[in-house]
Amino acid sequence: MPLPASGWRRTEARHMLARACLAAALAAGVPAAFAQAEPPKPQPVEAPAPATEDKGSAMDKSPWLLAPVFSSSPKLGTSLGATAGYIHQFDPQSRPSIIALNAQYSSTDSIVAGLFGRTSFDEDHQRLNLGVSAGRIRNDYSDYLGTGVPLRNQAELRSFIGRYLYRVYGNWFIGLQGIYQNFNIAGETAFDDQILDIVGVAPYKSGGIGAVAYFDSRDNDFKPSQGWTISLNNLAYREALGGEQDFDVYRADFRHYMPFGDGNVFAFRQLNHLTQDAPTQNLSPVQLRGYKTGQYTGLYMSQIEGEARIKLAERWTSTVFAGLACTYGKGKNCTESENLFPNVGAGVQYILKPEVGIVLNLEYAQGKAGNSGVILKTGYTF
Repeated sequence: MPLPASGWRRTEARHMLARACLAAALAAGVPAAFAQAEPPKPQPVEAPAPATEDKGSAMDKSPWLLAPVFSSSPKLGTSLGATAGYIHQFDPQSRPSIIALNAQYSSTDSIVAGLFGRTSFDEDHQRLNLGVSAGRIRNDYSDYLGTGVPLRNQAELRSFIGRYLYRVYGNWFIGLQGIYQNFNIAGETAFDDQILDIVGVAPYKSGGIGAVAYFDSRDNDFKPSQGWTISLNNLAYREALGGEQDFDVYRADFRHYMPFGDGNVFAFRQLNHLTQDAPTQNLSPVQLRGYKTGQYTGLYMSQIEGEARIKLAERWTSTVFAGLACTYGKGKNCTESENLFPNVGAGVQYILKPEVGIVLNLEYAQGKAGNSGVILKTGYTF
């Protein structure tokens, strides 16, 4: 498969890792360290259906999940992979848990794989997400970070992520999360190495730990039709935790799901990603569909998204969505058009697991400045 004309950007490692985490965790637009946890009062995965109703085939109720993963964009290239998972419910009051393996191979001869577990147990009083990923990344940039200079490099990634939540009252949870990455990057020529040095990107190790406050009133976490989620969390990256630089990341993520019509849902999301003293590769990225995560960054980033999910048939839905993101801080503000990033798009979904709500999701998103993409994955984006 040919490389895209404009090449891939520097953060392909984090972008592919994020896609692997999201596909495996069946969540949105955030890395698994920030993946949202499951709501209370679940329906058992293998609850028997009344004899007069057709709730799906035996394959639908199988605990196994196998789905393709695909993405293609003029600025991201093309990647192809698969997600294989096992679904289990530890007790009738807990949410369905999943353990999944995700692997992707790109048109630049890059490969990233991850193994992830997303669990709910103890009558949904405890939730644990864990993941480990590894990858080999090859990038070819025609304009690296706006310098106007082409760059080729290769990188290796090793990452561990985890989050633990405990229900303290009603729909409120508190917990801890952590991440460790060992990311090595090197240019393919001496000139490439000089460019990496000039723009402030270098091999690094990062380890962080933080706190989480989380509220979840959704009726289903894979295919919610009503309810709220509020996630407030941070990661404090410190040299004492195995990193090479001290910096902080703060996130506030608000989501609201509202039913309308006959089986339709309107979903709204407002996300804030803030950094303090972060190196170039860890600044706040635009995370809207159609843009490469890490391609556009700032000291701070805020975005809003709205999505209408329309029921087409018993196992088919469609989506129409739009959003706007802004990068700001250090002289950048949201009154300047170069710091604003809109997107629009549409998609179609097939419900793979009706008893759980897992969907196979094909979407197209269009951004500005030639940014666009087609992606096939499991789960809604948020």
